[in-house]
Amino acid sequence: MPEIHNRQVLKPYRKGLRNNSTSAESVLWRCLKNCQLEGRKFRRQHSISNYIVDFYCASELLAIELDGAHHYTLAGTDNDYIRDTDLANLNITVLRFENKVVFEHIDLVLEEIKRHFKEVE
Repeated sequence: MPEIHNRQVLKPYRKGLRNNSTSAESVLWRCLKNCQLEGRKFRRQHSISNYIVDFYCASELLAIELDGAHHYTLAGTDNDYIRDTDLANLNITVLRFENKVVFEHIDLVLEEIKRHFKEVE
């Protein structure tokens, strides 16, 4: 089976996204980095197959996407559906949060992420 995680061909794209994170990504990353959330290790801008997800926790098979306005267009919702379905076929759960929610209710975002952990530590 070919490698699907962090494929070398996507490295420049991952690096570019990490170097140009959105404000919402920066806020959430401060809460996820260094195994701060229930001891889970999250990666930023991790590629799976041909997709790059905002955050990924391998131990939980959990991807987190933060969505700006373009995700709420017809094309955006169609693309997100295809992406989420492809990742679900790899047994990866995708959680999506609107950027605004990250700013206004970070505590609720973190609680929702923890609800998807297989075992609470």
